[in-house]
Amino acid sequence: MKSIWRNKYRPANLLLAAGAAFSSAAHAVNDLPGGPSVRQLNLPVGVTKIAQEQHLLHTIMMILCTVIFVAVFAVMFYSIWKHRKSVGHKAANFHESVVVEVIWTIVPFLIVIVMALPATKVLVAQKDTTNADLTIKTTGYQWKWGYDYLNGEGEGLAFISTLDSSQRAMSDAGAKGAMPDDYLLKVDNPLVVPVNKKVRIITTANDVIHAFAVPQLGLKQDAIPGFVRDTWFRAETVGDYYGQCQELCGKEHAYMPIHVKVVSAADYTTWVDAKRKEAAAKLDDPTKVWTLPDMLVRGEKVYAANCAACHQANGKGAGPIKALDGDPKVLDADHSVQLHVLLNGQNNGAMPSWKQLSDTDLAAVATYTKNSWSNKTGQLVQPAEVLALRGK
Repeated sequence: MKSIWRNKYRPANLLLAAGAAFSSAAHAVNDLPGGPSVRQLNLPVGVTKIAQEQHLLHTIMMILCTVIFVAVFAVMFYSIWKHRKSVGHKAANFHESVVVEVIWTIVPFLIVIVMALPATKVLVAQKDTTNADLTIKTTGYQWKWGYDYLNGEGEGLAFISTLDSSQRAMSDAGAKGAMPDDYLLKVDNPLVVPVNKKVRIITTANDVIHAFAVPQLGLKQDAIPGFVRDTWFRAETVGDYYGQCQELCGKEHAYMPIHVKVVSAADYTTWVDAKRKEAAAKLDDPTKVWTLPDMLVRGEKVYAANCAACHQANGKGAGPIKALDGDPKVLDADHSVQLHVLLNGQNNGAMPSWKQLSDTDLAAVATYTKNSWSNKTGQLVQPAEVLALRGK
């Protein structure tokens, strides 16, 4: 009977095994330098002194806790086995022992002191943000990061960093086939800093609580609306380092990666110069009157970078995300209806505010959505209309 059952179901079993093997091969990933590793069980060693001290501290604590665990349970199980009733032992009848009580009070106290001293040293070092070469404010938005260079080389630069639209498209498609090693960690604008420079990170948030965390740099700092917190790092190795928001911040929490690019001093200067030119090109006059064709070209780029991840390139939306194709607010001839949504958000943050974009970018994306897909309204939104509504 067993032989018959095996022969009957062997093709199905082979098919399942082949399917599992194919699935594993299709979704095989490699270690991501500066990011997560396959089957990673421990903290990364990191490329900053703080990260390395955190790793060492964690290792020491794990060893100490393991030794205590093994010692306590070894004594307990030995006592249970050695003095069991079945071999003739009888329970001892005693009240207290001053010696034992002193021992089990003093020994744990000493253990706590041994653990607290190095932990306090690392914790204090993490908060020493004095004498920074570069200060960057990171603002958490649902669901992206804003970077403002406040002091040091690059002062005045500011930009938004969001998940790369191609990776969001992979996720929306069900993550089929082979995934890149940086899946859901690739961004359009990484945070760029120079190597061997002390970088102070000031965190805050625009809507809900977020957390700025990059394990390889030893960073994890909550970003809380209405509060300013700070931390720092000094990367000793050039490279790309990845993290994510580590505070549950809403339905798009999984799509809020962090990419820190550490470059040489010369490359950083080159990047700053290029970024300044890019920023200067975007400093449009909000009183400028645009033509519809030019606004549509710009709007398409703004939409692809900021909106397509949720609303899709075809404007159809997905799940709870509303479609823009045919949406009454988009079609409304009163431009303020759509602009209020872009500036202030709606649905308790499900649609976030985009007021960090320029007046021209907001006007461009509004114009683009009003004239794309089946929305052939012919309407043109000017930057001055956005400027007039800011703060209302």
